[in-house]
Amino acid sequence: MYTNSAYWHQSRVDFKDKKHSLFVGSCGTYRLYTVKKLPTHRPRGRVDYQLLYIASGKAHFYFNGKEQIVSAGNMVLYRPKEEQRYYYYGAEHPEVYWVHFTGNNVKNILRKYGIADDVHVICSGISMEYKQLYQNMIQELQLKQEDYEELLVNYLRQLFILIHRQLLTKPRKKNPMIMDDMAQAVEYFRAHYNKPVSIEDYAASHNISVSWFIQNFKQYTNTTPAQYVQLLRTTNAKSLLETTNYNVSEISNLVGYENPLYFSRFFKKQFGVSPSQFRKQLLINEEIQPK
Repeated sequence: MYTNSAYWHQSRVDFKDKKHSLFVGSCGTYRLYTVKKLPTHRPRGRVDYQLLYIASGKAHFYFNGKEQIVSAGNMVLYRPKEEQRYYYYGAEHPEVYWVHFTGNNVKNILRKYGIADDVHVICSGISMEYKQLYQNMIQELQLKQEDYEELLVNYLRQLFILIHRQLLTKPRKKNPMIMDDMAQAVEYFRAHYNKPVSIEDYAASHNISVSWFIQNFKQYTNTTPAQYVQLLRTTNAKSLLETTNYNVSEISNLVGYENPLYFSRFFKKQFGVSPSQFRKQLLINEEIQPK
């Protein structure tokens, strides 16, 4: 299991903020590989809000005692004092991002972005932009640089805006078979992102044209197949920089880049710092954290 999280003032205790209209208290991510089951049950809920994004796989949630299986491309919203009961199973390979937030005007802010008071599951679609915003929040809350609290709120508002745009988009009539094909493509790229990937070969092996495949893949994920593979590589490279001692060249090779220099340049373009600079920032942050 891979986990990465961050908490305001290093405290896992939930709290209600009445001073700010919106305030981020904690955020993180889980990816299950070998752990068979990861349960969460808070019978009395929390005093803040929680927004979870199912980036891949699926998760099992309970609302009013009834189970609802939520697949990739959806978000789940819990409000204060609502019972929280949900389960992740390793066999279903869930990748989940979460953020807890509070404030004195949250209900009206959610309404502004089209999220009704009685909604629990939000059809957000799959997007690497969502993952990037969650990752930005995690990093910002870990590093705690100048004005980080304000930037966290800005990232969360960007997330709300993207959700709102998705909700306002008139849904096209979707062919279930096409959506299944695109879901299989997503899983294929997730499993093979660190190997040479040819979009043309994938399309040919499934007897479909490249242009048709790219168009439908983009409709399903809000990104092209090539962009999706690149972002998978840099995202997993970031995880390896955070959790292993592999050097930059080794990580470059592990995530599918033969040229470490190209990898470093592309990583910097995505995250604003080179892989070595990113790792140095993590080390500095660990040194200044209270023991």
